Amino acid sequence: MTALFHPDGTCNPAYLKLDLFCKGLRIDASCDLSEDAREIIRNRAGLGSGLELVIGRDMYTNVPVVEWWVQNSPYWLVKNGPSYEIWQETRPFVYEAYDDLAPAGRGPWVGRLDRAQARRVDTVTVPPEPAWYKQRTSSGKLMQRIGCLQGTYLGVYWGPRCQNWGPRGENEFCKFCTEGQNLGTHEEVEKSIADVLETVLAARRESRITFVHVNTGFLDSNDYWGLFAELLRELKQKTGLLLGLQAPPDADFENYRRFKKLGVNNLSFCFEVMDEALFKEIGPGKARRAGLQRYLDAIDFCANEVGFDTVNGEIIAGLEPVESSLRAIDWITSHGAIPTVCVFRPVLGAAYAKRKPPRVEDMLPVFQHFYRRCMEKGLPIGIAPNVKVSLIMLPEECRGLMPDPNAWRMKRAMLWLARGAFGAWFNQRVRV
Repeated sequence: MTALFHPDGTCNPAYLKLDLFCKGLRIDASCDLSEDAREIIRNRAGLGSGLELVIGRDMYTNVPVVEWWVQNSPYWLVKNGPSYEIWQETRPFVYEAYDDLAPAGRGPWVGRLDRAQARRVDTVTVPPEPAWYKQRTSSGKLMQRIGCLQGTYLGVYWGPRCQNWGPRGENEFCKFCTEGQNLGTHEEVEKSIADVLETVLAARRESRITFVHVNTGFLDSNDYWGLFAELLRELKQKTGLLLGLQAPPDADFENYRRFKKLGVNNLSFCFEVMDEALFKEIGPGKARRAGLQRYLDAIDFCANEVGFDTVNGEIIAGLEPVESSLRAIDWITSHGAIPTVCVFRPVLGAAYAKRKPPRVEDMLPVFQHFYRRCMEKGLPIGIAPNVKVSLIMLPEECRGLMPDPNAWRMKRAMLWLARGAFGAWFNQRVRV
């Protein structure tokens, strides 16, 4: 049975990462995060609103620490000398206790842990803030407002505010999202190609990034080729880094062939839920401007007609019944794409801010199914060099959630060889 601790008493880092997504983390007064940690930056629809930690050897995790429901978490971050540790209160954890908590507060939730009523879980690493965060571009913009690390990759928002947030007040935004509040407040609205390129180069030099993930919201025109082409061309030609693009479906699917020729390695499409009625309820603007079927058609086209290195279909587990999430994973993997499975995070400011986060017991079968299907279909998971994502459970990380982590030995060996070959190929071609 998969649990927080292995039979020998050591921590299961995969289970801890998943449980922290569901319960969040409180901060003991012994911690000195202002000196030791990366600044908490609310961006990427609000999902990146947590504290960056590394669990185990290299499991990067963005842990909720500011949301109202975190004040009931049994998990605490404690500083012990120079080291940081996660402790767990031994009291029973009751999800229903959230009903008694006021959905307010800005956190992080700081207090004092009674260690006599808790047990140490594991030592963790708090990644320091890179020096380039406080550097400025030639135009004077702070680099951390151009792009930020989410794990080991660089995320950059490009373009105007998602049109679902209503340029004239007609709001149709997705109910889990706070992008319209974050853009301009926590990150720059206006970014030049030079701003992005200078930030990417600084992040490559200091943080050794290999992957730049660029995303945007809805445009009335649905012309994402016109929005991204010049930026992506410049990034590829000047850096040779791996490029990912996350955007709604383009007006002309033939543009995806042009994106591939530019050197885009990964395409990602976020449709969130497989249940069509919920799709319309959760994202009215997304349903009106594109619709669920167009997202599915775009995934199929990019994975099977164009053939990018990888194509992702993103869902949010906890927004729909577990059976529907399993069905989404089946559909994505059967069409040659790799699921991106987020855990629903009720973030401050979202329409769904007062909802409860999902139970880890409900999430466990979703992520086990996720890993199982990726392995059964022979999908290329965990191959890109130095790409550790803190906002989600990576498919290869879900191995630690399986009843038998040693299954699929031959396929795992093949992935290991592919990772080495791809890393060698990348190192020959990267320009910076």
